[in-house]
Amino acid sequence: MSSNRAPIASFFPRDRQWHPKPLDPGYKSSVLRAPSRPLVAVANSLSETTGPAFGHDIIGALDNDLILNFAKPGMSAVGERIIVEGRVLDERGLPVPNVLLEFWQANAGGRYRHKKDGYLAALDPNFGGCGRTISDDDGTYAFRTIRPGPYPWPNGPNDWRPAHIHFSVFGQGFAQRLITQMYFEGDPLIPRCPIVRTINDPRAIDQLTARLDMNASVPMDALTYRFDIILRGSRSTLFENRMEGN
Repeated sequence: MSSNRAPIASFFPRDRQWHPKPLDPGYKSSVLRAPSRPLVAVANSLSETTGPAFGHDIIGALDNDLILNFAKPGMSAVGERIIVEGRVLDERGLPVPNVLLEFWQANAGGRYRHKKDGYLAALDPNFGGCGRTISDDDGTYAFRTIRPGPYPWPNGPNDWRPAHIHFSVFGQGFAQRLITQMYFEGDPLIPRCPIVRTINDPRAIDQLTARLDMNASVPMDALTYRFDIILRGSRSTLFENRMEGN
């Protein structure tokens, strides 16, 4: 019996030359986390190419506004107010709509709301540091937050993380899921960070760096930074009425 369902195709394989090596002595945590045996290539499974999708029905009205989503009534988070916006695309430059983006970050002083964060910067009682949103039909997403502060970490004698925001993106299949970090252009700590230095290609570091977009900034309110995200593309043939893919 034939099926009317569109054929399911695998995603492009991961480019191991583009990604940083899993083991880098300069990034101490990688010494214990890195695989000790050669990697084994495994073909995409059915569950990896068909889903699942997470959390689309539980998005709240303020989930994409970190300035307000944890604040008490009439209050707001302290810090430089910014907007982060961009598009979620696949490797062929096609938009990836309706994907869940989650983000988390330190507050303006460089401290996370986490019981194991012992940095001396003060917690902001009106800032929770996490949120989520869904990309729209052309892959566009946006959220409002405060610019996170840099912070020291016990890797070397005087190592600091540049200001950054963590992203988790659930694509149209589990094999498209991406966890990454966004940096801010012009930050002098970027080339000094041992984690960033595990990336060999400067072009890859450049793709992790958000650009200031004054045209999209809100006068007397917030600067806007643009950060496009590229997920693995599917090998499937496009249908004219389903440009996002199968």
